Amino acid sequence: MAFLNKVSPLLLSSIDSATFTGSYQLLSASTGLDNAATILEIVNNSNRGVTVSFDGVNDHAFVRAATDRQWQFQTNSQQQNRSSVMPKGQLVYVKAAAGAGLVYLSGFYNQTNG
Repeated sequence: MAFLNKVSPLLLSSIDSATFTGSYQLLSASTGLDNAATILEIVNNSNRGVTVSFDGVNDHAFVRAATDRQWQFQTNSQQQNRSSVMPKGQLVYVKAAAGAGLVYLSGFYNQTNG
């Protein structure tokens, strides 16, 4: 699979922090990421810090209230058609106590020419 020097955005997803229960809830679509992400970002536009999980069980990251967190899996150009990515279909969860404001998930993926 050859990669182009072009990225496209993942579909934006969000959750209202008013629905938080203290247990993990899906931030990504129920089918997970629509493509393998080279950049993934969570913008926490709520008044609650959120814990992030990539398996819905274990705590993997924390994003403070009114901040964002970005993971850049590939910061340079492609080398030998290899890339570090968050895989297509990856589910992303967040948990916190109920609050006010939205939490967003966005990102980018490399386009292929085939």
